[in-house]
Amino acid sequence: MKALRNSVAVAILTTIILAIFGLAVSGSASAKTTAADVKYEPIASGKYTFDPAHTVIGFGVRHLGIALVEGRFKDIKGTVDYNSEDVTRSSVHFTAKIDSIDTGVAPRDAHLKSPDFFDSAKFPEMTFKSTKIERSNKRMTITGDLTIKGVTKQVSFPFSLTGGIKDPWGGTRFGIAAGTKLNRRDFGINFGSVLPSGALDVADEVSIELHIEALKAESKSTN
Repeated sequence: MKALRNSVAVAILTTIILAIFGLAVSGSASAKTTAADVKYEPIASGKYTFDPAHTVIGFGVRHLGIALVEGRFKDIKGTVDYNSEDVTRSSVHFTAKIDSIDTGVAPRDAHLKSPDFFDSAKFPEMTFKSTKIERSNKRMTITGDLTIKGVTKQVSFPFSLTGGIKDPWGGTRFGIAAGTKLNRRDFGINFGSVLPSGALDVADEVSIELHIEALKAESKSTN
């Protein structure tokens, strides 16, 4: 009899758990949306600013030849002058404060700000100013002058656009995603050495990832 009661209790408990799980699954499924469900609007011409709360200027560099360390610059300002009739006539400019570098480890951030790397006391900002935008079929590339540690080099970023959209506050926004790779030594960031394994303690190649949410100048940023 005891075994029967235990079996009934287990069956009831299992039924309740399955019912709850089923409700959770069906609820999340009904809330799902895909990119194909989103109805984007044409991106209107005009001046846009980076929304810093929803923009990432990030980087990644390999450590000891085995693991990727990522970080970002948190204090950023940027503008986009967008031409909807001819995207190649658009332009982008942004500035990042070196002291806002964040890799999640305070001692490492302090070292990156030192003369060994960015030397933020002497070179407090990193800047990018576009010089041309090219379009070939669906592929778009932006080229411009990137200045780091007082050294300016021409860098190209393949990029894509998402949007536009009207946000809940009546603003107009669109997204930009771009990425490239560069050699840090081209910008005078030479700290590091070769390990006995042949790997560098800090790799020369740096991956750059930009995820920008641009909003029309008259719109307001949100948290």
